Amino acid sequence: MAWSTREIAELAGTSLRAVRHYHEIGLLPEPGRRSNGYKQYGVAHLVRLLRIKRLVDLGFSLSRIAELGEDDHHPGEALRTLDAELGATIERLQRARVELGLILRHHAPADLPAGLARAPGAAEMPEADRALVLVMTRVLGPRRLDAYAEMLRSVPPDPTDGEFDALPADAGEEARQDLAERMVPHIRRIQAEHPEMADPPADAPRGARSATRIAAAAIRELYNPAQVDVFRRIQQLLRAEARPADSRTHTT
Repeated sequence: MAWSTREIAELAGTSLRAVRHYHEIGLLPEPGRRSNGYKQYGVAHLVRLLRIKRLVDLGFSLSRIAELGEDDHHPGEALRTLDAELGATIERLQRARVELGLILRHHAPADLPAGLARAPGAAEMPEADRALVLVMTRVLGPRRLDAYAEMLRSVPPDPTDGEFDALPADAGEEARQDLAERMVPHIRRIQAEHPEMADPPADAPRGARSATRIAAAAIRELYNPAQVDVFRRIQQLLRAEARPADSRTHTT
């Protein structure tokens, strides 16, 4: 029995392109040719093609099929490995479906982790804030990220938030100082209600120093110069407030 390339592709339930690709990568031996130059496939080619298609349908990559060689009719160990990989893929896809459901239900941004995305106000978070959060998800540890998510869920917005977001890059000295002073009480309340946010990021996978350095770099690039200066002034004001308390502690 002899078939053309088109006939054997149809018989195996695959495409001409697939058959030609299998020839190119060495999975399917080239057949002999008729006197007119057309390829002539036999039963052995069909069996090989059917085995390749079956393994592909099971989830094997073509490179893995090539590695199996003559053992592709019953690759026991490879099947067990593939089964474990498919199980892990199914778990990942199930988690992804749960997260997609939360994102759709809360109209949340898709780029944030589920714990942060479903926090109230996440969908309205300014682009710079969301980008900063996204960067920090890669440098902070799980404990600090959980604390940040809890803060987002529980801290109500402050009128100064909108003023900070709208602060132009050329805002004057007086406007920057005034905004920083009015933002400090809100920052102070957050620190009092969520003291873990002020702790060093001890569980950061790359270390606390690296996390702090990356956060500082992200702030400088994501916010305009006036906003960065307001951040700096807020830190100065908070340190100035803490200094007298430290002095009293040392003298008692």
